[in-house]
Amino acid sequence: MSAPTPTLEVAPVTAKLAPARRLRRSKHRPTWEEDPSVVGLVGKGVVLVLLVLAIVFPLYTVLLTSFSTQAETLRTGGLVVVPGELTVEAYRQILTGGVVTRAAAVSIGITAVGTLLSTVVSVMAAYGLSRPSSLGHRPILFVFLITMFFGAGLIPTYLVVSGLGLINSYWALILPGAVSAFNILILRNFFMGIDAAITDAARVDGAGEWRILARIVLPMSGAVVAVVALFYGVSYFNAFFNAILYINDNDKWPLQLVLRSYVLQGVNLPGAGAQPDTGTSGAVAGLPIKMAVMVLAIIPILVVYPFVQRHFTKGVIFGAIKG
Repeated sequence: MSAPTPTLEVAPVTAKLAPARRLRRSKHRPTWEEDPSVVGLVGKGVVLVLLVLAIVFPLYTVLLTSFSTQAETLRTGGLVVVPGELTVEAYRQILTGGVVTRAAAVSIGITAVGTLLSTVVSVMAAYGLSRPSSLGHRPILFVFLITMFFGAGLIPTYLVVSGLGLINSYWALILPGAVSAFNILILRNFFMGIDAAITDAARVDGAGEWRILARIVLPMSGAVVAVVALFYGVSYFNAFFNAILYINDNDKWPLQLVLRSYVLQGVNLPGAGAQPDTGTSGAVAGLPIKMAVMVLAIIPILVVYPFVQRHFTKGVIFGAIKG
C-alpha cells in the first residue's frame, strides 16, 4: 500500500497574499483613482452642499425679495428669506416705466450684433493662424499674444474711439472689445487638432479655403464655436464701463449701466414709479424694485447658458489643451 499524498491548504495562503496584492496594485494607481473612504465621501458631500448653497441661496433671496412687498422688506429689515406677502408690483413698475425695457432692448441688440461680429472675426482669424502655409501667421500670432499681456491703456483707447467719431454711438460698445486674443487661441488650437488629411483631401478635390472652412472645419467645431460665442455674449451683456466712457445720452444706456446707476448709486428710475432712496427705510423699501431689475438682468444669460453648457468640456478643455 502506498502512503496517502499530503494535500496543501491553498486558501489560507491566498487570503494572506490578497492584502499584499491590493497594496501592490494601489502603489501603481494614482491617488485620485483609489476608492474614497467613508470620511472622504462625507467630506465631498458636505463641500458640494455648501457650494450649492453659496450659489443658490443669494439667487433665492434676490428672487424672493423681488416678489415681496415693501412692507415685507421693511418688516424683515432687508432681503426676504422666508416667503411672506408676494406681489408682482415691482415688475409692473419697472416694465411700465420704459427705462428698463429700453435698456434691455439696447443690451440685447448690442449683445446679438457684437457676438455675431466677434465670433465671425475670431473664427476667420483663428483659421488663418492655424494654417501653417498662411503668410505671416507667426508674426501675427506673436502680436496677438502681446495684446494678452500689454494693453494700450484707457486714454489712448478713448482717443482712438473719439477720433473715429464713435462717441455716443452703439459701435463704441462693440468695436473696442470685438476681438479677444484668448478666444482666438482657443479656436486656433481646436482647428489645429483637426486631422490635416481631411482638409488636404478637400483641397485635392478642388475646394478653396473658404469652402473648407465653411463645409468641413466649422461643422466639426460647433462645440468650441458655441462656447466662444457664449463668452462674447456674456461679456457684451454684462459690460457697462464702455457705456460710462462713450455714451452720454441716457436713452442709449445698456441695461447693466441702468442697473448700476439705480442699485449702487441709488438713482431713481424716471417713470418707473420707484420711490427715491431717502435714508435707510427708503433704501429698504426700494429693495423689491432693485432686486427685480437684477432678476431681469440675469434672465437672458440663464436662458442661453443651459443650451451651451453641455459643450463646455468638449469645447473649452479639449480646444485649449489638445493641439
